Amino acid sequence: MQDHRSAEAVAYRRLYKTARWQRIREYQLAMQPLCERCLTMEVVEPATVVHHANGGHKGDEEKFWSGPFESLCKPHHDSDGKREDLGQTVVRFDANGWPM
Repeated sequence: MQDHRSAEAVAYRRLYKTARWQRIREYQLAMQPLCERCLTMEVVEPATVVHHANGGHKGDEEKFWSGPFESLCKPHHDSDGKREDLGQTVVRFDANGWPM
């Protein structure tokens, strides 16, 4: 199967396989083991993914390593995180159903 990512995307994707990233990921999940988005809705769900918050790193290696990071469950990462990385607005709701 051919990879259709840009050369820049291929270059930074390799960073996720490094021991350095694994240490950052383990530290983040140890410090915040619950999904931060679920918690705003008063739902307790384990976090399994470390997301590059605030629009992601966009290929900037310094931002890749320094964050900010956000602990998320896979469903939140795959939906909200992806949309934010694409510059789309994500409306989140609190436990009472009010937009935040």
